[in-house]
Amino acid sequence: MKKFNKIVSLLLALVMVLSLAACGGKTTDTPSTGAPVATTEATPAAEYVDPYADIRDDYDALSEAIYNDVLGDFIAAYDAGKAVTDNVSERYALMAIAEAKLLESATLMPLTAKGGNYAISRVAPYTFSSVLWGNDAQRYHNAIVTTEPIKTADRDELKALWAELKGTGTYAAEATKLLESKGYTIKDTYAPGGKFSSDPQTWDILATSRAADAEAIVNTYDGLVEYDCENVMQPALAESWEVSDDGLTYTFHLRQGAKWVDSQGREVGEVKADDFVAGMQHMMDVMGGLEYLIEGIIVNASEYISGDVTDFAEVGVKAVDDYTVEYTLCQPTSFFMTMLGYNVFAPMSRSYYESKGGKFGADFDNSAASYTYGKTPSDIAYCGPYLVSNFTSENTIVFTANPAYWNKDNITIKTLTWLYNDGQDALKAYNDTISGVLDGAGLNASAAEQAKTDGVFDTLAYVSATDATTFSAFLNVNRAATSNVNDGSVVSPKDGDEEAMTRTNAAFLNVHFRRAIMFALDRATYNAQTVGEDLKYASMVNTYTPGNFVSLEEDTTVDINGTATTFPAGTYYGAIVQAQIDADGLTIKVWDPEAEGGAGSSTQFDGWYNPDEAAAELATAVEELAAEGVEVSAENPIYMDIPYFSGSEAYGNRANALKKSIETVLGGAVIVNLVECVDSNAWYYAGYYTDFGYEANYDFYDVSGWGPDYGDPQTYLDTFLPDYSGYMVKCIGLF
Repeated sequence: MKKFNKIVSLLLALVMVLSLAACGGKTTDTPSTGAPVATTEATPAAEYVDPYADIRDDYDALSEAIYNDVLGDFIAAYDAGKAVTDNVSERYALMAIAEAKLLESATLMPLTAKGGNYAISRVAPYTFSSVLWGNDAQRYHNAIVTTEPIKTADRDELKALWAELKGTGTYAAEATKLLESKGYTIKDTYAPGGKFSSDPQTWDILATSRAADAEAIVNTYDGLVEYDCENVMQPALAESWEVSDDGLTYTFHLRQGAKWVDSQGREVGEVKADDFVAGMQHMMDVMGGLEYLIEGIIVNASEYISGDVTDFAEVGVKAVDDYTVEYTLCQPTSFFMTMLGYNVFAPMSRSYYESKGGKFGADFDNSAASYTYGKTPSDIAYCGPYLVSNFTSENTIVFTANPAYWNKDNITIKTLTWLYNDGQDALKAYNDTISGVLDGAGLNASAAEQAKTDGVFDTLAYVSATDATTFSAFLNVNRAATSNVNDGSVVSPKDGDEEAMTRTNAAFLNVHFRRAIMFALDRATYNAQTVGEDLKYASMVNTYTPGNFVSLEEDTTVDINGTATTFPAGTYYGAIVQAQIDADGLTIKVWDPEAEGGAGSSTQFDGWYNPDEAAAELATAVEELAAEGVEVSAENPIYMDIPYFSGSEAYGNRANALKKSIETVLGGAVIVNLVECVDSNAWYYAGYYTDFGYEANYDFYDVSGWGPDYGDPQTYLDTFLPDYSGYMVKCIGLF
C-alpha cells in the first residue's frame, strides 16, 4: 500500500532474539514509588526460543504472524459476518460472535464511555445532534445556550419534552419557549468545556483520524446530509438524492449557490460536485487513517488505495455534472447513508487545494516545501457555518459565523470559543463555568465536592448521558519502542534491558496471561479516581460495540460452537456477544438482561473484574510459559510499563489504583512500572499520536478510544482488521 512504502526502517535493534539465562539480583526502577524492586531469577528449565525468530527482520510478516496467532478467531468470525450482504439481522448476529472472539483475546478491555459524570451546563439538552455515529454530534451551530446554568429540574423537563417531540421537527422551538417562560435568556455564543486539551495536528479534515482534529474542523465544512437535533437526517449540501433499485448507485443533487471562502471570508469558488470527487481522491492519497472505511464499499476504492488502480476515474465517485455527484458501491450496503456524516465524505475545493501546493495521485507529496494545505486554519477553504478567526496553540480556538454560509440565517450560535485545559487544575473547568467563562463542564471528584461546598450541586448538577465512544485498555503484544518516537521522552525503566523486554513480550503473547491482567483490574476503583465514588459505574462499559447499538430485525439462527441457535427479533447485539462468550466458557459478563427495566444493557456494571478468574488464568499462563522457558513468579515477575500523566492528580491516582489492583490480585507476579509523563502531550505521544505499532511506547495503555463512524457494528470491528487497515491494531503493537 502507498503508505507502507514510506517505512524505511523498523527499528530492528529493538526486536532482537534473546536468551533468558539467569541474571541474579537485577533491579528495575518502579517510578510510582521511586524505589528499586530487587528480584532474583531462577534459571528456567528450558531456554526460551523466539517463535518468530525467522521473520524478525520483516515487520509486515511479523505483524501478520502475531495477528493470526492472537486474533485469528476474531478475523475468521468477522469475515463470515461481513460476507453476509442480503440479511442485516444475520450480519449483526455474526458480527456479535466476532466481537466475542475479540474480547476473549484480551488484547483490549473496554473501560468507559464518554459521559456518565456529574456536569453543570448552560446548554439545553438535545439541541444539537446526539446521533451515536459520525461527526454531527460535534456540530454546534444550532445549540440553544442560556446566560445562566440550567437547573437540574428544568433540564429533566426538557429531556421529557424531547422524548415527546422527537421526529416532529418542533423540539428546538418548543425548548426555547420553555426556557424563556422560566426566565432564562438565550444567547448566541457558546464556550464548551472539555473540548480543547490537545491542539489539532492538522486542519485538513480528510487527512486525520483523530477526534481532537475532527471535532474542531467539522465546524468549518458541510457534508451532503446532516442529522438534526432530533436525530433525523436532513439535506445539507445535497438538496435531494435517490438510490438505484439494485442498491448500488447513490445520486445526490447539490444545492446551487453554496460558496467556498478562505479564512478571511473571501470567496474562492462555488461548491460543485467535483469537490466531492477531489475530496475523496485526496482522502485516499493522504491516507490519514480512515481510508479503510470505504474499502470494499465504493467501487475500486481498495484498488486505488493499494495502487492496483492508478486512474481515479475508475473509482466509483463521479461528478455527473456541476451539481450531481454519484457513488457506485461494490455491493448493497445497508448503512451507506449513515456513513455520510463522517469526514471521509467531506468535500474539498479542488482549486484552493491546488493553490496550496496540493496534487493528486502519483504526484501527491505532502512533504514538499510547496505543500501548505491544512497546515493552519488559514490554509483551508470553508463551506460550513464557521471560520476560524483565532487559533492560539494550547490557548484558544475561536470560530466565527461564516457570512457566506448558505444556511447562515438558521444558525443560533454566532461565536464558538474553545479554551485550552490540560487537566492539571482539577477545579479550573468548574470555576470557569460558574464564573461564565465556560458554558459547561463535567465535574470530576474534586469539582463535585466544591459544587457541594458552594451550595450549587443539588440545584445545577446532573449526570451526563453516555455516548457510543468506547475508551479501552490495550496490551502491546509486540513491543519495540522504549521511549517516545517524537522526542525520546517517557523512557521505560526497561530501556536497554533486553532480557526484561523479551520476557514481557513473551508473556504478553500468552492469552491466559493477558486475561489474568484484564481480570485483575478493579475498574470501579480505577474509574472512581476521576469521576468520584458515586459515579464509578455510570460510564463503565463491557463491550467494544455498545450492546444496544443494533438489534435483530427478524428471528435469526446462527451457529454457536456447532449448535444452531435462534435469537428472536428484537434481540440486542450484546445478548448475542454474551451467548458466544458463555459458550466458550469464559466468565466475562458483557450483557445484563435485567438492566434498563428489562431491556438489557452492556453498561454501568463491571463484568470483567474477577480476582478468582485472574488467579486461575495466571496459573495456566505460568504453566504454559514455563514450558517455553519463561519463569513467572513473585520472585521472578513480569514488568509491565504503563505511561501516566503526572500533571493531573486524578490521573495519577487512577494509575496508582491500577497498579495496586493488578499487583495485589496477581500476587506480585506482575510488577507495574508507572512511567511518568510530565505533560499531556508526552502522554499522548506514548501511544495516541503514534501511527504504527512499532512506535507504541508501553505494555499497557489506557488513553485511546473509538466512536462509531456509521450505524453498523462493522464501524467498531473494522478497527481491528490486519494489514494496516484497522486503525486500533497499532495500539496492540501490530502494523
